[in-house]
Amino acid sequence: MEGLGLLAHSLLGLAGPLHIAYALGATLVGIVICILPGLSATLGIALMTTLTVKMTPTDAILVLVCVYVGAIYGGSRTGILLNIPGTAANAAATLDGHELAKQGRAGRAMGIATTGSVAGSLFGVLCLAMLTPLLSEVALKFQAYEFFWLALLGVLMSGSLTGNDPLKGWLMGFLGLLTAQVGLDGIHAHERFTFGSSDLTGGIALIPALVGAFGFAEILMVMSEPAKKAAINAVDSILPRIGDVLKYWKTILRSGAIGVFIGILPGVGEDMGAWSSYAAAKRFSPERDQFGKGSIEGMLAAETGDNAAIPGAIIPALALAVPGSAPAAVLMAAMIIHGVQPGPMLMVNQPQFVYDVVAITLVATLCMLVFGLMMVRPLMWVLRVPRAIIMPVVFVLCTLGAYAIASRVFDIWVMLAVGVVCFMLRRRGFPVAPFVLGIVLGDIIDKSLRRGLVLSDGDLWPFFNRPIAGVLAAVAILTVLAQVPSVRRLFARMA
Repeated sequence: MEGLGLLAHSLLGLAGPLHIAYALGATLVGIVICILPGLSATLGIALMTTLTVKMTPTDAILVLVCVYVGAIYGGSRTGILLNIPGTAANAAATLDGHELAKQGRAGRAMGIATTGSVAGSLFGVLCLAMLTPLLSEVALKFQAYEFFWLALLGVLMSGSLTGNDPLKGWLMGFLGLLTAQVGLDGIHAHERFTFGSSDLTGGIALIPALVGAFGFAEILMVMSEPAKKAAINAVDSILPRIGDVLKYWKTILRSGAIGVFIGILPGVGEDMGAWSSYAAAKRFSPERDQFGKGSIEGMLAAETGDNAAIPGAIIPALALAVPGSAPAAVLMAAMIIHGVQPGPMLMVNQPQFVYDVVAITLVATLCMLVFGLMMVRPLMWVLRVPRAIIMPVVFVLCTLGAYAIASRVFDIWVMLAVGVVCFMLRRRGFPVAPFVLGIVLGDIIDKSLRRGLVLSDGDLWPFFNRPIAGVLAAVAILTVLAQVPSVRRLFARMA
């Protein structure tokens, strides 16, 4: 009952005209960001973080969550019309969405995208409200030993599940961990990896690194590929159909549960939620022969899964300070910038803020529904903007975003350097998400390891003999061993 009271208080606090304007404006910005080619949800949140520095924590998180939700939803537009998903999360929906568009049912496809996105987000909001307090209560039993393994497991799982080569994912994750160690250490303030540079003493700031990895690198990727033009024709009815919900309600619930579960896994992200939901729907569907040929059920499953993963990714960010995706990592960084410290103590020290985030995600979902019904045709014209105009504007925003947080020119150089490195690595098949998660979790891993060693007087055994730490250590070790060919063959014979 106390939780319902806090949630009601949060919803009433967001009922003012200014908050409604913030929510609608930010959701529209998120949709536009991922309609424009070459932009991503992570970049949008990173850039908007720099514009919310002077806001109150609740207002800032309202803007950023709405951008997050709008971006993941908006990416389906380019997937349907151009066969180019606006974000990686929309790639699964593109398989059937573009086929529907070629059949003259682009409006129907957008209506399905709206239905699935809203349903998945609502399911995720319910899980966010119920699971975050429970997970926070469990996390109160964690000490340095458990947090070390939890954060390390997050980097390992992200490396295993993103990209096609786990080894490349792990290398990127540990590159992020190494990057996070630059500067003064968090316990004794000793200089590390500064090479005598006073600029490096302050470390590699998260926001400039993220803007470089997801902004400047994306600009270079887009400009290195041939452009595609949108063919904007007449669109049929875009209204979501209740019949789709009634007919495929099992698919929606299954996809919502899969999306939330995938979202909770550290660093995995919304794209895996979409693909996992799509695969499950295809496996259990009596219409599996229609998948990839314009299947309503397939598209509904994919869009439900990726949007359910958004609240799912926020759950561990709030309860454990371990974000479930790259956009959630930027969101968590924004919370820290605004003086909110995510983690087990958040539910004890600031329980109202947790329910503020639940209410904000619900409001963002409603705004997404509004624009899904009212702004389809006007938003489609955004696709006509040539990238020769878009990319210079995005580059200027990246530069301003890198500079705005600390007003350091050095941060612009960091953004450029990280962008060039990530561009070259992406061209060779190295995923960026583990790198970002490594930077975010590097401080937790470093401090937890050293605190644990201090508490145990240098003994490593407590990292393994405590019940929760032992389980996490076993899962981390198995995650690595599962990628060794001989071990995989052994598991296959045992199965």
